[in-house]
Amino acid sequence: MTDRRNLDRLQTLRRLSALISLSAALGACTVYGGEVVTASVPNDYRQRHPIAVQEANRSIVVFVGQGRGNLTASQRTDVRGLAQSWLREGTGAIVADVPVGTPNARAAADVFREIRSLLMASGVDSRAITMHHYRPDDPRLFATIRLNYPKITAVAGPCGLWPEDLGPNIDNSMYNENKPFHNFGCATQRNLAAMIDNPADLEQPRPETPAYTPRRDVAFDRYRKGSPTTTVYSDSEKAKLSDTGK
Repeated sequence: MTDRRNLDRLQTLRRLSALISLSAALGACTVYGGEVVTASVPNDYRQRHPIAVQEANRSIVVFVGQGRGNLTASQRTDVRGLAQSWLREGTGAIVADVPVGTPNARAAADVFREIRSLLMASGVDSRAITMHHYRPDDPRLFATIRLNYPKITAVAGPCGLWPEDLGPNIDNSMYNENKPFHNFGCATQRNLAAMIDNPADLEQPRPETPAYTPRRDVAFDRYRKGSPTTTVYSDSEKAKLSDTGK
């Protein structure tokens, strides 16, 4: 009787082990848009490395010499460019980090006043310009003025993560299944995110711009008269590369 009970218990334990193993195997597989995903890692690189829209800082650095208290011509161009970009995409104030307690601190203060004047002359409201003082952690580093503001941007990554070995080994099941490695496609997604001018384009199309009415009126007038509506250029024949074959 004791042997019979032990046998029943052993069979019950075997059934429970089989059910647990089956549950674990099913739990490791998920379906994303009709694609099978193993261990929660999608095969599609666009799902494995999605492009996210978030707020990040755009910044420029202004180098200030100890004996010069004004901007160079190229630095003025950089500051004006920052102002135009802020008017188009800024979501917060322009913050200027100005060094203090450094050999160029006095010159940096003079340069900041010029930067503020340039920003305001380019259309930036004075209330949107903020100054913060900072002391470099390492006195050997060259102290600069840093200008930055927040903006909506598209990002992807980080890239260069290698959670598994690319070569064949006992623990690497991805190699035997011929599936793309984890980092595959990350650089493409990251470069695409960096090239996007307006992150809203990822979510919705832009509205159409107004039609050029004068040109449209000319085309409609020709259409009513039965004349060709195509544009004919007088020097179109000059664009031909060769007369061979005539």
